[in-house]
Amino acid sequence: MTSHVVPVLPLVPHWIGGRADVGSGKRVGDVYDPSTGKLTKQVAFASSADVDQAVAAAASAFSDWRHSSLSQRSKLLFAFRELANERAGELAEIVTSEHGKVLDDALGEVSRGLEVIEFACGIPQLLKGSYSENASTNLDVYSIRQPLGPVAIISPFNFPAMVPVWFFPIAIACGNTVVLKPSEKDPSASIWWAERWAEAGLPPGVFNVVQGDKVAVDRLLEHPNIKAVSFVGSTPIARYVYEGGTRHGKRVQALGGAKNHMVVLPDADLDLAADAAVNAGFGSAGERCMAIAVLVAVEPVADELIFKICERMARLKVGDGRCGADMGPLVTKAHRDKVASYLDSGVAEGAELVADGRNTIPDGDTDGFWLGPTLFDKVTPEMSLYTDEIFGPVLSVVRVANYDAALELVNSNPYGNGTAIFTNDGGAARRFQNDVEVGMVGINVPIPVPVSYYSFGGWKSSLFGDSHAHGVEGVHFFTRGKVVTSRWLDPSRGGINLGFPQNT
Repeated sequence: MTSHVVPVLPLVPHWIGGRADVGSGKRVGDVYDPSTGKLTKQVAFASSADVDQAVAAAASAFSDWRHSSLSQRSKLLFAFRELANERAGELAEIVTSEHGKVLDDALGEVSRGLEVIEFACGIPQLLKGSYSENASTNLDVYSIRQPLGPVAIISPFNFPAMVPVWFFPIAIACGNTVVLKPSEKDPSASIWWAERWAEAGLPPGVFNVVQGDKVAVDRLLEHPNIKAVSFVGSTPIARYVYEGGTRHGKRVQALGGAKNHMVVLPDADLDLAADAAVNAGFGSAGERCMAIAVLVAVEPVADELIFKICERMARLKVGDGRCGADMGPLVTKAHRDKVASYLDSGVAEGAELVADGRNTIPDGDTDGFWLGPTLFDKVTPEMSLYTDEIFGPVLSVVRVANYDAALELVNSNPYGNGTAIFTNDGGAARRFQNDVEVGMVGINVPIPVPVSYYSFGGWKSSLFGDSHAHGVEGVHFFTRGKVVTSRWLDPSRGGINLGFPQNT
């Protein structure tokens, strides 16, 4: 009888105290290549004890890191940025192999993450306080910002390289230490970041990674030494994280889900609008919190716009993201099946299925988690196609009679993450940007993700907490303000040193 040796799969570890650590937990998760459907590795799932070990490492490192000079932190961040920039291609390949997005899209993700690192390199300017001399007789008043302590970052599967970098460079630059819990679906990017930090010279314990699931999340939310939590994910989990973290006395910013609308007015350039709808609706297989899910066509443009969109959809190549495809697979089989189920429910509820992504023949392994671009027309607000965050390559067209009806549709939606308007009318665009109840607005720009020195985040059920990600709001989230009032009755005296002063 012939026996078969079962191959041992690579194990994605934790990163605790400056080194890889498989942890004490007995549980593991499976990691797939979405383009082939094959199990390629496993990831260690942290126990509560593993989380405690990571938090202890962060707490131990904080006492020294918080007192490191701004000059030292900036130099280290510049070194980290250079290492990440030089090797961005290999990180993009990791993302494609575990998430499935095409390589160009993964490179774009890494590039946008690097922008936040560059922003954090300027931390001395960002942490400057204010000073009022002689506010009262011989009395000065000044403000300073100080770090919080160990902080937790819980990031989603759809941007495994970029979203963590919205937070941890700023947190570390401000003098905090970090415990990152990435998605268990595509965990390897987190270890790549940890290795680059170590290579740049970051002291052990300042940046830690715990892999896992709800066990790790819950322990981070309740741990007394975690001072703040940053989260990005679906709205139900964002609410859970916000309520759990604040209940345990933590500062929390929890960015939730979205149902992003793109309004097309009759005067818009319909070729530009069609390009934008396809790019923003089907890029990364629709697995973006800033993806356009609803195209609001202000009549009489719907028929012509749908025709132009279908022309472009027919030319899209769906396949392995490493082989020149335009759109890759979805991240897991379970998620693919969930998204595909909306096609049947959409038809049952009365929407018109214009293009069925289930009919797409992919350029890749047939076992991959494929679903091609899908287009629905005549969608109405009570349908599940409209009410649910599908998070896949499904674009719904809602027809409205005029601008006011379009604005009312957007503002009535419980989500308020991102929106866009396509028009050549400057007055209409200005009115829209002022009246729409959404946190990020694009004018002839379908995916209005702010640059790193502005802040990212939505309104309504797309955000729990008061602070948005990165930019000045990110700096304020990871620091606390302090105001000092001082009076010195005698001047201090210094020694003699004719050398040019240096920053150390």
